Amino acid sequence: METLTFEQARLVVIVYSSALIPLLTIPWLHHRKIIPNWVLPVYIGTFIICALGWELWFNYGIIAGDPVDTRRVVGLTQRIPLHLNWLLNSLADAGAISCGGLFVTWMIFGRDPKLFGHWRHSVFFCLLFLFLGQNILVEMFLYHDQLAVGKPISWAPLSPIGPWWNPVLFEFQGRTITLQGQLPWILMTPIFYAGILVYLRRVKHQAPFQ
Repeated sequence: METLTFEQARLVVIVYSSALIPLLTIPWLHHRKIIPNWVLPVYIGTFIICALGWELWFNYGIIAGDPVDTRRVVGLTQRIPLHLNWLLNSLADAGAISCGGLFVTWMIFGRDPKLFGHWRHSVFFCLLFLFLGQNILVEMFLYHDQLAVGKPISWAPLSPIGPWWNPVLFEFQGRTITLQGQLPWILMTPIFYAGILVYLRRVKHQAPFQ
């Protein structure tokens, strides 16, 4: 097995922990009734959307892209196998990022018990800022090598421009941030937020966290 650099080892730890900690804690918190009963269905639904919306496509390079194992060093694939990579990333998207973003937003808005009762532009832009912010940090400091210019990423339903028109938005210390890499969370944010509002209206349970 290939030796990893410190940065590569850090990536492995972050990928597994951001996927598995929410996977273990959210069902436990749900069972103990520490979080509202709608959080677990939102977590599961978000996982499905992220997996089908882009993670599976990016992982396998389904349309005009390279699979992840050809875009990164062998040592990373040895520790995060190709067929596990999309699953871990989707779990992290749904748990640490999406549910974590909900919690941070709730805290920012003063723990308002009716925060998710109706659409608020301020809440939407807070979620968008959090989701895009983390994604930019991930591209710059975790996945910069496998998302670099010259390593095409597959078309995906939530990244519909594909690799054919993928302008570089900006560079930081030689690391590029591209439009294709940001599109999934740009499109996912309104889907996620609106989906929560619709679901809460259906179940008539609007209190976010108590």
